[in-house]
Amino acid sequence: MTEGSAQPTTLGTRQGKLILALLCSLAFLDFVDASIVNVALPDIRTALHFSVQDLQWVPSGYLLTYGGFMLLGGRLADLLGRRRVLITGTVLIGVASLIGGFAGDAGVLVGARLGQGLGAALMLPSALSILTTTFQEGADRHKALGVWGGVGGLASAVGVFLGGVLTEGPGWRWVMLVNPVAVVLVLPAVFRLLPGDRRRSSRADFDLLGAALATGGMLLLVYGLVKAPDDGWGASRTLLELSGAVAMLLVFVIVEWRGRNPLLPLEVFRIRGLAAADATQLIAFAGFLSMFFFLTLYMQNVLGYSPIKTGAAYLPLCFCVGAAAGISSSLLARIGTRPLIVGGSLIAAGGVFWLSRIPVHGSFLTDLLPGMLVMSVGLGAVFVAVVTAANAGVPADKAGLAAALLNASQQVGGALGLAILSAIATSRTDHLIGKGTLVPDALTSGFRRALLAGSIALVAAAVLGLRTSNAHGETTEAAAATHEPAAAVTP
Repeated sequence: MTEGSAQPTTLGTRQGKLILALLCSLAFLDFVDASIVNVALPDIRTALHFSVQDLQWVPSGYLLTYGGFMLLGGRLADLLGRRRVLITGTVLIGVASLIGGFAGDAGVLVGARLGQGLGAALMLPSALSILTTTFQEGADRHKALGVWGGVGGLASAVGVFLGGVLTEGPGWRWVMLVNPVAVVLVLPAVFRLLPGDRRRSSRADFDLLGAALATGGMLLLVYGLVKAPDDGWGASRTLLELSGAVAMLLVFVIVEWRGRNPLLPLEVFRIRGLAAADATQLIAFAGFLSMFFFLTLYMQNVLGYSPIKTGAAYLPLCFCVGAAAGISSSLLARIGTRPLIVGGSLIAAGGVFWLSRIPVHGSFLTDLLPGMLVMSVGLGAVFVAVVTAANAGVPADKAGLAAALLNASQQVGGALGLAILSAIATSRTDHLIGKGTLVPDALTSGFRRALLAGSIALVAAAVLGLRTSNAHGETTEAAAATHEPAAAVTP
């Protein structure tokens, strides 16, 4: 074929661009759901008469089923058809959100959040695996993953902003009701743009025991992490839950090692740098997601910001994350993913450390904005680079599994970070209040300790990032077709 008759790459076509826009829209919907309710929590507590202890299940219920069912969702996408599982998850999110929007009591809302998390666990790995199998050419793939990574990094900040605008505008219920509207808009595009796929496995081939062990172990792990700050890390209940989760996951590994048709084929970890990318994602998001949580509490409970003012405070961060993601995507082909992961984590650590110096009588312009902007540069770089590194060299039949592993790492990391850092903040605050310190001073001191721990977590992520593959996105079409694991990476 001559150069003049060369066919355009997938991303170079209108259809390819529309598919990428659709998949990123679905990802945005999932990522926003993890943070959009945070600013609305005080209004939700008043309206539905939540206790202080039970209110945590509004954000944590989503994390519980999202992280718990993620591995199962990814493998179902590989075995039963990615579009089929994607549609199922999207519809489930819409229905659960509609129920939550009209919830009349606390139990119904928490149940709806659990349903949203389950839908996201089916939808997100399906969407990411469709992306990695649609855009197989080297340049196409790393550009598409760069856009996906930028959307993911942007969504957490946008979620907080939208939560504030909706809560103070039409009311907290629209934090839930916005999802059914979005689902109605995207589903026709899913049927129109994404080709149907055939079932790749029969029921006899499905690893039911592995699915039960993996899902049960992940659910128990996330549940134990979420409850640990309230029950106490040394409490017998906490130790029983966490040790039970570890035991179930260890048995799961043994079953998968010996099984004929495992839910998690362990050879997936032979793909260079995959395990390191997942571990980096876990530790990094323990610091990233916790930062949003503590800064929101600081702005509302110490500085007295309204929901909409709190949301607006994140707008500069949104723009900066988007710019950093775009620049990082263009740098991938030149320097690879590893320098971006390490450098981005260290930059983010510096930003969060800056934020750990927040004063009681703080100013947005001098005490919050500089650290947030520095952190956002690192967030944009890390999210783009880790997603690319974790998908480098993954064969098509394992794409859903790789996507699920990466996103499960993010959710478990978020739950782990919130659990540990909340315990650090609460311990410091309670100690100072017991000594007679004023509540705003005690709260601020606790937030400082937690943010300092978050910056340390990001330094640890940078260290782990040294073990990731250095994917440049320069895979040739032939290598992509054969799915050679090392084709897209350099040592």
